[in-house]
Amino acid sequence: MMDSVVNRNDGRTGGAARPPRPTPRGHGARGYGPARGYDADVLVVGGGIVGLATAYGLTRARPGLRVTVLEKETGPARHQTGRNSGVIHSGVYYRPGSLKARYAAQGAAEMVKFCAEYGIPHEVTGKLIVATEREELPRLHALAQRGRENGIPLRELGPAQITEFEPHVRGQAALRVATTGICDYATVARTLAALAGDAGAEVRYGAEVAAIDRREGLGVAVRTTSGTVLRARILVNCAGLHCDAVARLAGDRPPARVLPFRGEYYELRPARAELVRGLVYPVPDPAFPFLGVHLTRGVDGGVHIGPNAVPALAREGYDWRTARPRELAGTLAWPGSWHVGRRHWRYGAGELRRSVCKRAFTTAVRRLLPEVTEDDLVPAPAGVRAQAVLRDGTLVDDFLITEARHTVHVLNAPSPAATASLPIGREIATRVLAQLS
Repeated sequence: MMDSVVNRNDGRTGGAARPPRPTPRGHGARGYGPARGYDADVLVVGGGIVGLATAYGLTRARPGLRVTVLEKETGPARHQTGRNSGVIHSGVYYRPGSLKARYAAQGAAEMVKFCAEYGIPHEVTGKLIVATEREELPRLHALAQRGRENGIPLRELGPAQITEFEPHVRGQAALRVATTGICDYATVARTLAALAGDAGAEVRYGAEVAAIDRREGLGVAVRTTSGTVLRARILVNCAGLHCDAVARLAGDRPPARVLPFRGEYYELRPARAELVRGLVYPVPDPAFPFLGVHLTRGVDGGVHIGPNAVPALAREGYDWRTARPRELAGTLAWPGSWHVGRRHWRYGAGELRRSVCKRAFTTAVRRLLPEVTEDDLVPAPAGVRAQAVLRDGTLVDDFLITEARHTVHVLNAPSPAATASLPIGREIATRVLAQLS
C-alpha cells in the first residue's frame, strides 16, 4: 500500500549483504530519549531517498533523537528513487522563489560532495538543452533567463557549437549547463540508511502500514499489516506514490491526490552508445511538469532514452499489464483527473501513441539524434512518477509539504527531489523538531 514497515533483518535487505558502513561525521552523544511509552520520537513512513534523507537530517540535527523509518519493501529505494535516470539537476528549469529553485542548485552541490565523500559513483557531465525547431527558440531564451535568475551558470550555443559537445545531436540552438551531473541514487539511499543507522536510527523493512491512530497529546500509533504496533510523538509521511493514502489513514484530508504517471525508457544498444557523450534534453513545454524524452549517459556508461509520461493503471504500474482496480477507481473518482484529461488530451494522446508504437517513440528521439533507428533502441525498466493533482486539475509543480498535529506530510516530491534530497531532508527535519519543541 505504501512505503512502510516491519522486519529489520539486522539491517540487511532481503538477505543481500549490507554495504560497508560509512564513517559518520558530526554525531554527538547528547541524549534525547522519548517520553515513557513511546517506541520512537519520530516515525518516518517511506524508505525512498526523501524519507532516508529526513532520518539522516533528524539524527544530525538532534543526536540521540530516536527515529524509526518504516518501509514496506525488502530494501530502500525500490520505486521512484531507484527507477529514475540518475541525473543531478542544476536548477535551470524551476520558477524563481519556489522550493525546487531554492534547493536544486544547493542540493546538486551537496550531492556531488556527498557522493565524493562516500565513494558513490558520480560525474559532473554538464548537459545540453536543445531547440530543434525555430518556434522553440523563444522558449529556450526564456529558459536561459530563468536559469540566470536562479543563479545557474550557462552558455548559449549555436548549431556548430552544439556538435562540439555532442557530434551526433542536431538543433537550431542550445543551452549548455555545466553543473548538471549523474550519480547512482540507489547507492545514495543505501548510504543515507547506513549513516542514519550509525547515528541510532532504525530502518525496518518488509511490511505495510495498515492503520494510523492519532490522538491529541498522545502522539501517533501505527499498526502494520503484520500486527506490529509502534508509537511515536511525530509521524513523517514520505510515502511517495502512496503519500495521499497515508495522509488519509492519519485522518487528514490532503488537498491533492497522487496520479501515477509511468515513464517508459529505452536504452541504446551498447554498440551505438557512442552516439551520446553526456546529457541531452529537449526544450520543455512550460504547461507540463515533464521534461520530455531526453538522452542520458549513466554512471554505468549506458545511454537511457526517455521517459514519456502515460497514466499508469496502478500506483506501482510499471507496465500496461499491471492494474489494480481499487487504485484505478480512486484515480477516476478524483475530480482533478477528469480536468487533467479534458485540458491535456492532445498531449496525452501523443504520449500514449509513443507508448504503444516504437516507431513513434523513435521519431521523437530522432528530433535530437537523427542517426538513431528503431533497431538501436532496447526496452529498459520503467518508472512511475507520483504526480500530485489538485481538485481543479492543477498539476502541482513544486514540493507540497503540509503539517497537522503530530504529523508532517510530504504530498509532492517531484524532480529534482533526489538531487535536492539533503536540503529537503533538513527542511522536513526542521519542521519536525519545531513540533517536538
